[in-house]
Amino acid sequence: MTQPRPMLSRRNRLHIAQFLVLTLVLFLGLPERPASAGANLIANPGLESLAGDGFPVCWEQSGWGANGHTFAVSTDAHSGARSMSVTLTTAGQGDRKAMMLEDTSCAPNVTPGHQYDLSVWYKTSTPNTVMTVFRHDVQQGWVYWTDLASLAVAADWTKQTVRTPQIPANTDQIVWGVTIYGNGTLKTDDYTMVDATQTVPDASCSAGDKCVKGDWQVMPFQSSVRAIHAVVLRNGNVLLIAGSGNDPAAFAAKTFTTAIYKPGTGQFTAVPTPEDLFCSGHVQLKDGRVLVMGGNKDYPAADGSHGYKGLKNSYIFDPANNTYTRVNDMTAGSWYPSATALGNGDVISLGGLGEDSHGMVATQYFDESENRWLGLNEANQTWNFWGLYPSMILMQDGRLFYTGSHVFGNGTPGTGSSIYDYGANTITPVNGLRKKDERDQSMSVLLPPAQDQKVLTMGGGNIETNPDAHRLTDLIDLKQATPAYTAGPSIPQGTLTGGVAQTGDQGKMYVSAVLLPDGKVFETGGALHNRADPVYEASMYDPATNTFTPGMATDPVPRGYHSSAFLLPDGRVMAVGDNPGNGTFDMRVSVYSPPYLFKGARPQITSLSSANWAYGSSNTITVDGPVLKAELIRPAAVTHSSDPNQRFVDLPMTVNGNSIDLNLTSNPNLAPPGWYMLFVVGTNGVPSVAKWVKIG
Repeated sequence: MTQPRPMLSRRNRLHIAQFLVLTLVLFLGLPERPASAGANLIANPGLESLAGDGFPVCWEQSGWGANGHTFAVSTDAHSGARSMSVTLTTAGQGDRKAMMLEDTSCAPNVTPGHQYDLSVWYKTSTPNTVMTVFRHDVQQGWVYWTDLASLAVAADWTKQTVRTPQIPANTDQIVWGVTIYGNGTLKTDDYTMVDATQTVPDASCSAGDKCVKGDWQVMPFQSSVRAIHAVVLRNGNVLLIAGSGNDPAAFAAKTFTTAIYKPGTGQFTAVPTPEDLFCSGHVQLKDGRVLVMGGNKDYPAADGSHGYKGLKNSYIFDPANNTYTRVNDMTAGSWYPSATALGNGDVISLGGLGEDSHGMVATQYFDESENRWLGLNEANQTWNFWGLYPSMILMQDGRLFYTGSHVFGNGTPGTGSSIYDYGANTITPVNGLRKKDERDQSMSVLLPPAQDQKVLTMGGGNIETNPDAHRLTDLIDLKQATPAYTAGPSIPQGTLTGGVAQTGDQGKMYVSAVLLPDGKVFETGGALHNRADPVYEASMYDPATNTFTPGMATDPVPRGYHSSAFLLPDGRVMAVGDNPGNGTFDMRVSVYSPPYLFKGARPQITSLSSANWAYGSSNTITVDGPVLKAELIRPAAVTHSSDPNQRFVDLPMTVNGNSIDLNLTSNPNLAPPGWYMLFVVGTNGVPSVAKWVKIG
C-alpha cells in the first residue's frame, strides 16, 4: 500500500467542534472525557453532530498525493442518520482518510503501556483500505504510528475490531480512522475505542537475580564446527557454517565444514560442504531455503602479491534434506558480501572483495522467481564500493539504508551512511553518524516494531588504527522526510579479562544485538581491541524509552571476532564463536535465558487457522489465556556482527476471549516474504514458544 503522510489540518473547524462537543455534554448528559476502562473514548462516535462545513464534529478530510477523490456525509448509515463516505476515482500516488481531528478536545487521551480496542463499522468496494493510527508525542508532536489492519471488501455493514500495540512512551493522545488507497468507495460509522488493558499479575519471582539479570549456561558439549556463520532454520534447527573456518591449513586440505545443530537435543550433524564458504553472505529465501553467496577463493599470499580473494560460487542450502545445491555464479567474486531480502523475495548483494582482492563495486541481484543471479547488465549498477559486510536494511518504501556498520577499515567516504534506491539508481548521504571511521564490527538493528522504522547502530572500532572501541550508539527515524542520525544512549560500561573495570569512553566492537519477543533488544559480547581484550558486559535496550538497563548476566565465554548471538524459537539466546589474534577458536556454546523466563507460566498458542499468511490478512490463533501482544520475528542469519534482515513485525490483535485475530501488514517491505517465528506475550510479560508461519 502507499505510505501514510501527515494529515491535512482542518483547524478552521476547531472552535465550532469544541462548541458543539460542549453542547452535547451539557444538553445530552454525555461525559466530556470518559474516564473509566470500557467507556467509549471517542467524541461524536456515530457522526451525528455536524460542524459548520457540514462534516462531522471532531472528524476531518485528510490524505496526501495526487488522486481524484470526494468526501461526503451519507445517509446510508449503520445506525442513526449519517455515515462518512470517501470515494477514490483515480487512485495513483497517495491516499485519502476520514480521520479524527488532531486536537485536545477531540483526540482520545491514552496511557503509555496500555492497549486499546478500536472498532468501526464499514462498507468498502476495494480491498485497498486500512485502519490507520497517528499518535501525539509530547516531544515531536503528531506523528504517524501504524496501520493496524486491512479491511476486506464488504457490501453490507461489517464490524472490524483491532487491539493496538502498547502505547509508546511520551504519547498522550491518538487519532485514527480508515484509509482508502485504491479506486472505490468506503463508508464508515459507529466508531468505538475502549481501554483493553488487563491488570498485570504480580510478577514476583523466586529465582533471585535471574528475574532481573537472566542466566547463562555454558553447554556441556562443544560445537563440532567453527561457527563463523549461523542461520536459524524454519524447523528450529541452527545451520552453522565454517568453510575453512579462518584456518589456512584447512583451506589447503580442502577441509570445509558445516553442521546442523538441534537445540532440543544438543546433537550436531555434519553436512558435506562443497566450497570454502568462509566469510560468505547468506539470507533466507521465502520458501525457507538459504541462499549462500561467495566466500573465500584464496587466503593472502605469503609474498604479499594478493590478499583474500572473493569466490563467485553460490549455493542454496535446503533444510528439508540438509544439502547444498549449486546455482549460477555471481557476476563477481564476493568475500564479505552483504545480503538483503527485498519485499518481492529477491535478494540484493553489495560490497566485499572480488577475485582480484580489491573492493567489489557491482550490484548483484538474485531473482528468486528464476532461481538465478542476474547478469551484470541485467541489474541496475551504481559502481559504488560499499565496504565489507555493509549493513543494508530494507526500508518500508523499498529502498535500502546503509547504516554505516561494516567490517574492516575506514568504511566508505562521505558521511558514513546513506540511502540506496535500487530502482532509481541513486545514493543519498545520511548525516549524523558519529565516529564513522570507527564502526568496524558495530551492529545495527531495525528496532521493534519494524513499523516504527527506527534503526539503532551501536559500538565499533577500527582494526587499522586499533583505538579503544567506543560506547557510542546512534538512532535514526527512517520515516522522516530527511532522515538523520541522532545521538543515542551510551552502551553501559563493562569489564575486561580478570574483572578489570573499563574507564572513560571505552566500549566494544564485535558487539551482538538480538531482538527479543518482549520488544527489548539484548546487547552482549564484544572486545575492546582488534581480536583482543574481550569485554564482559550485557545490557537490555528498550526502544520505547530509548534507554539501556545495565547489569544483565554476562556470557562466561569471551565473544569477540567471529562470534554471534541470536534468538532461538523458545525465546532463549544462543551464542557461539570467538577467534582471537593467535588463531585459536573457542568452540563452546552458551545459551542465555532472559529475565522473562523466570517470571511465571508461559502462554501457549494452542492452534493456528493456517501457517500460510497473505499480506493484509487476518489470521486466527487460539491461546490458553490473556495475552499482551503478538509479533513475527524473522529468524537469524548472522555473521561478523551483521544481520541486516533481523526484524520484529507487530501484529495488531482483534480479541474474542481466547480466540485472537492477528492482522498482518499489507506492505511486504515491512515483512519480506518467508518463514517467521510467531510469538505471543502473556500479561506477565512472558513470551510463548514460537510457532512457525510463512508469509507471502
